[in-house]
Amino acid sequence: MIVATVVVLVVLALLALVLTSVRIVKEYERGVMFRLGRLRGPLGPGLCVVLPGVDKLYRVDLRVVALTIPPQEVITRDNVPARVNAVVLFRVVDPVQSVMVVENHAVATSQIAQTTLRSVVGRADLDTLLAHRADLNEDLAQSIAAQTGPWGVEVEVVEIKDVEIPEAMQRAMAREAEAERERRAKVINARGELQASRELRDAAVTLSEAPASLQLRYLQTLLELGADQNSTVVFPIPIDIVSPFLEAMRTRAPAAAETPAVNGHDRSSTPVPRPEGEEAR
Repeated sequence: MIVATVVVLVVLALLALVLTSVRIVKEYERGVMFRLGRLRGPLGPGLCVVLPGVDKLYRVDLRVVALTIPPQEVITRDNVPARVNAVVLFRVVDPVQSVMVVENHAVATSQIAQTTLRSVVGRADLDTLLAHRADLNEDLAQSIAAQTGPWGVEVEVVEIKDVEIPEAMQRAMAREAEAERERRAKVINARGELQASRELRDAAVTLSEAPASLQLRYLQTLLELGADQNSTVVFPIPIDIVSPFLEAMRTRAPAAAETPAVNGHDRSSTPVPRPEGEEAR
């Protein structure tokens, strides 16, 4: 009876030992095991036997991790204070290096990302930070990846999320944008007037080459004036019609002034005869 009890206890102990020694490593994980302090290669996925008190297993996740960088107080190259935050996407490509080289690769990557963000943004001006984020993101990714590469960590994407600037600077930028829009509007208006003047010049040249087209235009203008049912109608007269009369008047005026005197006397001094039967008063 005692022997049977001992056998049962031994079997239960062995079963508990087997259950506590078996570890399941998932497909997206790798296990880094140390046996008596010595490194064993990455294990998994699947079942792994870990001897209690002898082996120690570290699980490393190989999936992409989204790391949010908290807002950082930075001063741009043109001395503008700003608060900038970003997000870093990275993953472990070498489980052994991520355990052997660095204590906590996630925390270390976060610290490196914060310092690199302040450094890169500090070298750029405000316009670059607001309008050319793609270049800054690429520079950040390269700088962070160069430092995390020896840890077995690959940085895939770095994106600047938000940029907060002082309210006074926002008002100044709004005034600058408004002035720029007004400048563009004036330039567009000036270009439109220039093009319109060119078109009018071409139209005048075309009408001058064909007098009949000028008359047709004149008749079309009269038709448009009559369609409005106005009480006052204006008849425009082309200068080509009036110019011959003006030239004739100019030529007659000097001729009248140079007419010779009659019988040695000026016509203006010749008495005007009175009608017959009218007596002088």
